[in-house]
Amino acid sequence: SRRVGSTFFPSQPWVRSPHRRRARRAMAALKVLVPIAEDSEEIETACITDTLVRAGAAVTVASVSGDLQVKMSRGLKIMADCKIEDCVSKDWDAIACPGGMPGAERLRDSKALEELLKKQAGAEKVTAAVCASPAVIFGSHGLLPGKAVCYPAPKFLEILGERCVADAPVVQDGHIITGTGPGTSLQFALKIVEKLYGKEKAEELAKAMLTTTA
Repeated sequence: SRRVGSTFFPSQPWVRSPHRRRARRAMAALKVLVPIAEDSEEIETACITDTLVRAGAAVTVASVSGDLQVKMSRGLKIMADCKIEDCVSKDWDAIACPGGMPGAERLRDSKALEELLKKQAGAEKVTAAVCASPAVIFGSHGLLPGKAVCYPAPKFLEILGERCVADAPVVQDGHIITGTGPGTSLQFALKIVEKLYGKEKAEELAKAMLTTTA
């Protein structure tokens, strides 16, 4: 190194460390997609998005309804971040579908979401659904795993058949996570956190939120 006047010149050019680049990539927020439709269930949508944001994920709420403002099952209006078509070319660490009827049917009928879900499941990345959606969406698209749960209405339980796990609020079978409904949607969201970030993180969040993991 040498100094000319008040200016310091290093003997070698500064080189960006590959270790620093890897560390920054490792710190990048995991990306979670939450698709919604007219008449999707708002408690489930809020629990999924809120819990995953608390965990540190970058959550995108995408509308399948054509408009960004979506009227949910009990009249609450949610402004989505984008339309589902904008999400197809992107990679996601998790996709989590809320339930609600007929919102689940509208999610099922979205070709863009069907493409995303099949790509996600095919890559064995977190693919999740709660309430009516395990039966209505996963059942229709051939995505049901060996073990699952859903909202305990006879028409949904019939679709799950022998796959249904009795008295479980949430079930994880590999990369597929399913949950039962609004009252257990925090546990459903925390199970996604556990899969993405580990059990310790999920339990830490559960304690802070005055609830428990499943």
